[in-house]
Amino acid sequence: MKKLFALVAVFGMLFLGASLNAVAQEEETDTTTMEEMADTTAVTAVTAETPVEEITATAEEGGELHKKIKAKFIEGGASFMGAILLTLIFGLALAIERIIYLNLATTNTDKLLKKVETALESDGLDAAKEVCRNTRGPVASIFYQGLDRAEEGIEAAEKSVISYGSVQMGLLEKNLSWISLFIAIAPMLGFMGTVIGMIDAFDKIRIAGTVSAQLVAGGIQIALITTVTGLIIAVILQIFYNYILTKIDALVNNMEDSSISLIDMLVKYNLKK
Repeated sequence: MKKLFALVAVFGMLFLGASLNAVAQEEETDTTTMEEMADTTAVTAVTAETPVEEITATAEEGGELHKKIKAKFIEGGASFMGAILLTLIFGLALAIERIIYLNLATTNTDKLLKKVETALESDGLDAAKEVCRNTRGPVASIFYQGLDRAEEGIEAAEKSVISYGSVQMGLLEKNLSWISLFIAIAPMLGFMGTVIGMIDAFDKIRIAGTVSAQLVAGGIQIALITTVTGLIIAVILQIFYNYILTKIDALVNNMEDSSISLIDMLVKYNLKK
């Protein structure tokens, strides 16, 4: 189930990125056709409560914003802007996959502890292991490993819990290094595009033989678009990255507290025996 959610998220982000890239690189649509479509949409969407002027203004604002984004993307250069867009696509795909995995790994540990304790007192270790086997999440897996070694003694169970806890932490932190890589690469690609754009601007000045303020300003503006885009993408991915770290920290603390409770429970169980 987790793999299915992850694959859906990845393919969804890839499809979205491909669509945006194709829209950005195609030629601008004929102005007359766009106006006719906008007029048709406005007439269709008119209701008794909404004035025609508000609907037309909203449609025009949405169209202008779309055109501005498209124009800036093309001005920044298809090669560098496309590469920066790919970092956003792959970074978001990995971040969404991690969020889905962490949400599925979250369990009600208090409820699980009560079930395990009840099973231990009534039916023994086998029943407690069956409860853990039927519960998803890293906490249940750690409990199962500890219960599986409980017959060998409390020390063996504690070592098994600690060892398997490290394994589960590694699974929780999977792909985080790739997300941090995309966070670092996005502004780097932006800076690279800016440097190359500046070189191109000065090359045009050299060919022209004169320093034109309009020529220099235009080249610098186009060059800085890639930097701004890279920084925006890095900020977006950084927010997702910090959210994922917060979820992992909460799960790890939960795993540690629950493991201590499990060991105490096994000590009481052995004393009763």
